[in-house]
Amino acid sequence: MNSPPLPTSRYSLTYPEEFQQVILEKSENFVGREFIFTAINDFLQRYKRGYFTIVGVPGSGKSAILAQYVQANPNTIYYNVQIPGKNQVEEFFKIVCSQLTEFLASLTTTQSSPAELLIENAGGGSWLLSRLLQQISDKLTSEQKLIIIIDGLEAIDIYSQPPGTNLFYLPRYLPDGVYFLFSRRPYQRSLSGLLIEAPSQLIDLADYEQENQEDIKLYIQLYIQQYVSLAEREINLFSENEVNFMYVRETLKAMNEGFYGESEDFKMIPPDLEIYYQQHWQKIQGDNLSDVGVEVLRVLTAAEGLGLSMQMISQMIDVDVYDVAEVLEGWFEFFLECREGEERFYKLYHEHFRVWLAMKLMPGN
Repeated sequence: MNSPPLPTSRYSLTYPEEFQQVILEKSENFVGREFIFTAINDFLQRYKRGYFTIVGVPGSGKSAILAQYVQANPNTIYYNVQIPGKNQVEEFFKIVCSQLTEFLASLTTTQSSPAELLIENAGGGSWLLSRLLQQISDKLTSEQKLIIIIDGLEAIDIYSQPPGTNLFYLPRYLPDGVYFLFSRRPYQRSLSGLLIEAPSQLIDLADYEQENQEDIKLYIQLYIQQYVSLAEREINLFSENEVNFMYVRETLKAMNEGFYGESEDFKMIPPDLEIYYQQHWQKIQGDNLSDVGVEVLRVLTAAEGLGLSMQMISQMIDVDVYDVAEVLEGWFEFFLECREGEERFYKLYHEHFRVWLAMKLMPGN
């Protein structure tokens, strides 16, 4: 892996235990993704500060990429929004400001009193965050960088802060030497939740289909080599065009653990993948799944190939196209957007999830 210059030398930050577990789990058996690390490095070299965002559908490997980055750069600030209880702004300030204080202490030989980390309100947290970023920037050499990772930006509870404010009150401006590295699922650019005036770059994993396919094939090869019992079975259940790491990982793990037995019925859903899809379903349902929403899901789960445009969906279920657009807006993270000329088509992000969701919508489920 092409690692960026380290902010400090021979120094590792202390992460909360639940973050350490995620980093270890997600980086296990990691392979490939060199095109992402190259893009990150190029961004760090090109700009003095900035925001870099990795976008990808569920299961595309975003969290694993960031976990591997932290493993190679243990003095990177790390925060995972997807862990239960960590989607609140107060938790973000408490944990990240603690890491920043520790980072700042590593840059100075003078003894200073610890910053107040128990934030009473979001305003105080925002002020402390900005102050720490500036203090660190002032002490960085020209070769040093402060990199702050936030994994799962889409999971932030937007109701934990006033409307119109940046997600987690992230700063609009950044001092030199300070970089934020995000991961998030697909979203509408007009609803990013961020207003920033600093260099920025977005890389969408969907734009690197060939690289993703090659990394998946390598992952399968190395996994089979590690577990010899799998090599005795013909692994032909994965499509040549497969790009979803979550599906591949959980299916291989289930095979290795004997979940399928001798039946070779790979339509069965591995337990952890079932939980993952169930989380999608809960988010799709929200507080109350409308009748229009149910009908939209029915036609989407029945569609294969390119997908459907909003106009096509509205005609099929006989509702206004604006009603369809409103429904799809809330589910944007679960779709792949395909274009043919000027027209946009939408389909569920993975074929296996489409089939699972179609079964979920059947009467009695």
